[in-house]
Amino acid sequence: MLSPFPYSDTNKRYHTWDYYVKHRYGEKVLKIPLNPHFGCPNLDGTKGWGGCTFCSSSGSGDFAGDPSLDLVEQFRQQRELLSAKWPQARRYMGYFQAYTNTYAPLPVLQRAYETIISQPGVVGLSIATRPDVLPDEVVAYLSKLSQQTDILVELGLQSVHDRTARRIHRGLSFQEFLEGFWKLYKNRIPVCAHIIDGLPGETEEDMLETVRVLAGLPLHSLKIHLLHVLRGTQMERELRSGEFRLLEQEEYVGIVCRQLELLPPELVIQRLTGDGKAEDLVGPLWSRNKRSVLAGIDKELAGRDTWQGKRRSQAIRK
Repeated sequence: MLSPFPYSDTNKRYHTWDYYVKHRYGEKVLKIPLNPHFGCPNLDGTKGWGGCTFCSSSGSGDFAGDPSLDLVEQFRQQRELLSAKWPQARRYMGYFQAYTNTYAPLPVLQRAYETIISQPGVVGLSIATRPDVLPDEVVAYLSKLSQQTDILVELGLQSVHDRTARRIHRGLSFQEFLEGFWKLYKNRIPVCAHIIDGLPGETEEDMLETVRVLAGLPLHSLKIHLLHVLRGTQMERELRSGEFRLLEQEEYVGIVCRQLELLPPELVIQRLTGDGKAEDLVGPLWSRNKRSVLAGIDKELAGRDTWQGKRRSQAIRK
């Protein structure tokens, strides 16, 4: 049975990345995760030391390429790995995932981006970065580059609440996020925002408020991640000392469904969960089974006969 949601040709009741890609490119596009190891200003003392409390030693790029290899070899290895799962895929998007991928001199960024764009089958780049690391010359370059290939910039936000930002040592305010977002938007560069559900100290209402605020921005897409705790992080120490608890699967599913209801239906949902390497994952252990989590979201939406944007007016009134 097909979904009543307009941006779907399956049973999905939200605007999936797969649906977007299929209708833009006519076929599946594989994201190839890369790690150029540009570093992060929240690690090297520019904005802070130690990084965000949830961030792993790989700069939140646990499944990205090996940074000891050049980008071409990373791309080749990651393409082969993903093509084994999706052998029919012939098009790719270079995903600069780990650390802060605008945190380097412009010539270095140009070489990196253009090296990947030149690989066979590449249709564009997805660039993960911080909203406070967007120098004017880099934004101008990305704007020019977007005229010849697809460019999508992913901005880490996690939460609109500055008290949460301070607790997780994010090293930037919501106002800085807005400044970075509008700089990109005014230069016609599409933006994906990244948020995390289940952060320490946040209530369900806090998580819904993050989505209500973002629903009012002209975002291209959104990633909703489950908080998962990895070994060796500051957040692991806080969890083990009882400073916060992790969400249960049913809680997470319910929160995500209520968030989806508040979002505009045209907004692309790139992800609805997240996990880490099995050997590094402290919890929640149920996050390993992504299929179960996504199936739970589908079941909850169908059971309540709801979909992305059904309660959009509530977000607008807020």
